[in-house]
Amino acid sequence: MLGLDRRAARYTWTVVFVLLLVGLLYVIRETLFIFVVALLFAYLLSPLVKLLDRGLPGRSKVPALALVYLALVGILIVIGIAIGSRVIEQANLLAARLPDLLTRFATPIAPAGSPAAPTLKGTVLATVQQQLAHHSRDLLALLPSAALEVIARAGNLIFIVLVPILSFFFLKDGREMQESVLGVFAVGSGRDVVERIAADLHVLLAQYMRALVLMGGVASLAYGLFFTIIGVPYGILLAAVAFPLEFIPMVGPLAGGAIVLLVAVLSGSHHLLAIIVFLVAFRLFQDYVVSPQLLSSGMKLHPLLVIFGVLAGASIAGIPGSFLSVPVLATLRIVYRQLLTKSPPAVEAPVGVARE
Repeated sequence: MLGLDRRAARYTWTVVFVLLLVGLLYVIRETLFIFVVALLFAYLLSPLVKLLDRGLPGRSKVPALALVYLALVGILIVIGIAIGSRVIEQANLLAARLPDLLTRFATPIAPAGSPAAPTLKGTVLATVQQQLAHHSRDLLALLPSAALEVIARAGNLIFIVLVPILSFFFLKDGREMQESVLGVFAVGSGRDVVERIAADLHVLLAQYMRALVLMGGVASLAYGLFFTIIGVPYGILLAAVAFPLEFIPMVGPLAGGAIVLLVAVLSGSHHLLAIIVFLVAFRLFQDYVVSPQLLSSGMKLHPLLVIFGVLAGASIAGIPGSFLSVPVLATLRIVYRQLLTKSPPAVEAPVGVARE
């Protein structure tokens, strides 16, 4: 009737439904981000919860969850007392000295003594100093807005309270939630594909979160030790900044290196070349030794695709979008591969939230 083809109409309504769904997800992206962070936080805690649950009597996970949360609060208090106070002290000191440092750094640096033939070391240092001098005000102008955005999100009381609560329910009722979602699909090949996707995603997200935390810890520890040994000013502050920046693929570590060089030059450090060598060597070690050992093959994405995802995520949702860009791209890759797979691939038995 009316000359409409039923098949074309079905495809049209499918496209309309997908577009409406994408629009809805964009509208509720703030709420969705909280749930995603809570899910990733649950994946981070799931190995410890499972370990304690095996050793405690009874079938309830509540005692194991309570012990894990109490231990987490204790660790945060100890870290806050031992390191947090020094980080805040150095941050306040840097903020107080920043106007004077910028004024002194803006003046041209004239070589002392008689002119001499430039060496490779002098050329490299002069080039870095010139570039930092040229872009220092632009970089420092961007830092407050980015810092305010991070603080606004991290300091949101609802965010801080909801994430642990939602993670608690993900850890406690993860298996029931998964069965409820799978129950929507009828038994058959379609449900088998969804189960395989869920199993792959479970392994991928668990490895990804643990890898991010471990890589952030390695970066923070390495920065702290090296900067303390050679006497870089504000070394503890720079080491603390390196931890969250490891959570933003590629762009975060590059921004961390730029901040380290900028602070070192502004504070008049005499170890600029040593810092450059350390940053390059550590980046190679982190990207080609640590990262391949921690991340699964499902997270191996082409660098161009990662850069595109990070930039696109930042355009759509700012810092949260950059943070979620790699897991979203890896999820799409898993879905695409599983939809093309006719027979179930051999996957390791998932452990953690969904299979407990």
